[in-house]
This record gives sequence, structure tokens and C-alpha cells, in this order.
Amino acid sequence: MPSPPPPPPRNSLKSFMGNGNHAPQQVGTKQRHGGGGGFPSLSASSKALVLLPLLLLAFIFLFVYPKEFELQAMLSACGPPAAEPAAAGVAVVRKPDFRLLIGVLTRADLYERRHMLRMVYGLQLASPEEPLAAHVDVRYVFCRLYKDDQRVLVPLEILVHDDVIVLDGCEENLNGGKTYTFLSTVARLYADEPYDYVMKADDDIFLRLPQLVASLGEMPRDDMYYGATIPCDSMDPFREYMAGMAYALSWDLVQWIATSDVARNHSVGTEDMLTGLWLRIGDKGKNRFNAKPAIHDYLNPVPVDQCEHEFTPSTIGVHRLKSNPRWAEALKYFNFTAGLKPSKFYKID
Repeated sequence: MPSPPPPPPRNSLKSFMGNGNHAPQQVGTKQRHGGGGGFPSLSASSKALVLLPLLLLAFIFLFVYPKEFELQAMLSACGPPAAEPAAAGVAVVRKPDFRLLIGVLTRADLYERRHMLRMVYGLQLASPEEPLAAHVDVRYVFCRLYKDDQRVLVPLEILVHDDVIVLDGCEENLNGGKTYTFLSTVARLYADEPYDYVMKADDDIFLRLPQLVASLGEMPRDDMYYGATIPCDSMDPFREYMAGMAYALSWDLVQWIATSDVARNHSVGTEDMLTGLWLRIGDKGKNRFNAKPAIHDYLNPVPVDQCEHEFTPSTIGVHRLKSNPRWAEALKYFNFTAGLKPSKFYKID
């Protein structure tokens, strides 16, 4: 009788399907030196199934993606440049319509008055509800300092506010040549960055800056003389001159005054009358504008002249506010404290 076949080797691998009823795959002849088993050999179809995805991935990365990036770069170069994003929180700043310098002619000793004026003008210059269409600078002007306390206290003001002009070569007398010195000095100080208008103002006038800017915005920029006409019963700006409470000159007239023998030889006297005289002799100020009744004097219980009348919503300037009660009356009428917010730190009835 023939002998039975030998049992299968113990290290034979089962089918990849894991089913013991199937015949085992043929194992390669090479063995790993550490043991009995080896890896199965793959058929040609299995190798193709494994290699095909790898070849496809290699094709995509080597040929498709570079072309895609190249096409996008070409489209970007041909298209319009991308707009840069606006910086967060940056507001668009409007260029001012004109530049105005207001020179308040006062005296060094009047610290309290300057404190009042700085509050009144500072609130208007910084108002977000009613921003000015013009660039306005307010400067406090007096002649050289005579007293020891002035030489300490005025520099303190300058350090804090930087809004003081101390004139050389003039006496502290409004009719002693101070206006001429102010105008001629301004022409030199601001020659590199001139204003469109320069206004001379008294320290007892309250100017409503939005209304003043709106009025001056309609004026010519050259050969212009603006204010409240004198005499009080006249509305004709060519009859005499503009009242010294507040009048404005275009920059070319300020330059002319600074270089004119007419002004230099007639600098002492009633200052507003002299300004009108300079322009008349020099044949200047052909563009003249009367701002009455919007610029006026405070109304006394018994009126003195026609230059004074009551406050009105169209008021540009109120003159002769000689005391704090008068200032309070004017500021109350124009509702200057409307922005005051309630607080636990004060109660104002």
C-alpha cells in the first residue's frame, strides 16, 4: 500500500481571505533569516492596483498643480490690483475751506478774562456736534511784559496753552500803535504758512465761531475788509470804517499794512479809525462787507446807540461783555452748557 502524504508545514500562510478551507498560497523560497515565514508574492494585477493610485497622485502634483498655480498668477497679473483695506478707525479728514487767525488784543494782567475766553472758544473749536468748516486759531496778544509776576505767570500760560503772542516795540495802549504792531508782526510770523484772514478782536466780545466761519466762507479771499460798520446808524461799509470790536482783513491786506509807509506813518490814534484810513489812502479794501446786525454791542437797559440790540439766533458776535454776569447771560441765551452731563459730583439747578 502507498504511504499517506506528509502533513503541511506549520509555517504555511493562510489565504489573504483568512478562510482556512482554502488552499494556502505558495510561499516564496527565500526565508527570513530569523524564522520560518516570508511575504507572499503579488500578482501582476495586484501590483497594478497598488501602483496606479500612486502614479495618479504623482501626476497631479507634478503636472496639474504647477499649471494651476501658474494660471492663477497670470490671471492676478492681468486683473486690477486689489484694493488695500482701509485702516480701522481712521476717519477721512476734510480739508478746511480757509484759515482764520483771531488775535484777541488784551492785557497781560487779565488772567481771569483769558481763562473765560479759552473755555468759550475751546468748546467751540472742539465741538463734535458742530465741526468748523475752517481752520481757526485764537491767539491772545499783548505788549512786552513789565512786571516780575507777569514774567512768571505768562510763561506758565504759554507752557500749558501755547496761544500767546507777546509783541515787542509797543506800549500797552490799544490806540498807541498796538494794532499796527500786531498786524505787521503777524505778517512776518506766519509768512511761511499764511492765513486767509486775520481778525483783530477785543477781549470783551463773544464770537460764535460756527456763525463767523459761515459768514466769512462767502467772502472773497483778496482785498477784503469785513466787520460792523461805523457810524452805528449806517449800513454802508464804504462810508467810514469797521468797528474795533472785531474786524477781519484778507491776508494780502495784512501783508500790505506790514510793508506800507501809509500804515507805519499813521500808527498812533483811534485804532479802528486808523485801519479804515490806511485802506482809504492806499486805495485798498475794495471788497467790503458789513456784518451788522449780526455783530453788535450788548443791549444796555437804556440803549446808547444803534450798534447795540438784543441777542438773536443769528448773532455772530456780542461786544461789551464787561463783567461775568454779562458773559453768563450771553452764554445762557446761546445754551452753551447744554452738553453738561449728570454726575454724582455736582448738582446744578
